[in-house]
Amino acid sequence: MPETPTATDPAPYDALLLLSFGGPEAPEDVVPFLENVTRGRGIPKERLAEVGKHYFLFGGVSPINEQNRELLAALRKDFAEHGLDLPVYWGNRNWAPYLTDTLRELAADGHRRVLTLATSAYAGYSGCRQYRENLADALAQLRAEGLPEPTVDKLRHFYNHPGFVEPMIDATLSALEALPAGVRDGAHLAFTTHSIPDAMADSSGPPDDPARGGPGGAYVAQHLEVARLVAEAVARATGVAGRPWQLVFQSRSGAPHIPWLEPDICDHLESLHGAGAPAAVMVPIGFVSDHMEVRYDLDTEATAKAAELGLPVTRAATVGADPRFTAAVRELVLERAAVERGAAVERCALGTLGASHDVCAVACCPNPRAPRPAAAQL
Repeated sequence: MPETPTATDPAPYDALLLLSFGGPEAPEDVVPFLENVTRGRGIPKERLAEVGKHYFLFGGVSPINEQNRELLAALRKDFAEHGLDLPVYWGNRNWAPYLTDTLRELAADGHRRVLTLATSAYAGYSGCRQYRENLADALAQLRAEGLPEPTVDKLRHFYNHPGFVEPMIDATLSALEALPAGVRDGAHLAFTTHSIPDAMADSSGPPDDPARGGPGGAYVAQHLEVARLVAEAVARATGVAGRPWQLVFQSRSGAPHIPWLEPDICDHLESLHGAGAPAAVMVPIGFVSDHMEVRYDLDTEATAKAAELGLPVTRAATVGADPRFTAAVRELVLERAAVERGAAVERCALGTLGASHDVCAVACCPNPRAPRPAAAQL
């Protein structure tokens, strides 16, 4: 019989690492933070200051670190309440607490088998492999310093876990309720995620994934699956069948001559208005928390565009530290621990794509610039 991961034994793991992007926490942090993000690309400080204007609008403080503190506290609380004796640490790729410093702390505390939760739910270079490259870099630094080097694994993609999807369904329903009653039933759903280069999207996912043979690869296929699950659940809850929805993109940051995933959310709102749509709800399914790309690109820029058009619009909340999500993380930890102990497990996943893989292949979501070592792979 398959082992159901409801027991509280995390073995062989002795710690969980919450791994996130990081963000500035004061105006003087903004340019150094952006230098970390763009290291190796030769972008002058003057240009970075221009890019950082979104952060300066919010006092130079990204909301992501405080949201990670909330998630960290929520995970520790959930684990304690359910008898899961597993310490939770937090490290960032681009700002304090830095990943390398956190791995040093983990090693000093005696932890040797670490499971990682990256705050990105989907396949793709930026959302998965780059995190694993950063892990490999940090582990190499520990090795160079002669420190104990823990074995680090990564939790599978959780985009279709009910603990991630169900809070988004409720958030979408709440956002619909916030619209004027007269436009609510006709409102379109705009499911948003981070735009990435077409070439990066097409190569996302494992080489043997059928999605790699189609436009957008696993990145687009997984987002479309979540959008469909949310849209169908909203239709059941509201009794409004056939509500139009579309996957759209935001936060493009690349050179104009390189094709990126489209349409952009602001362009999409213009199209909806031109087609006579009475209202829209923006649903940021590509983001775990309400960080800067949600607060600025949706709450500020896209909302201003909607106001300019006279199009009523609301925005659904992200999952954040919702108790269903923290419970999902606990379930995923116990699932992976059982797998590592050699047990067969029942993997929880909604929809038709099934549960994601535990370990990434070497050619999974390749680096678009040059091959680099990555942790947590076959």
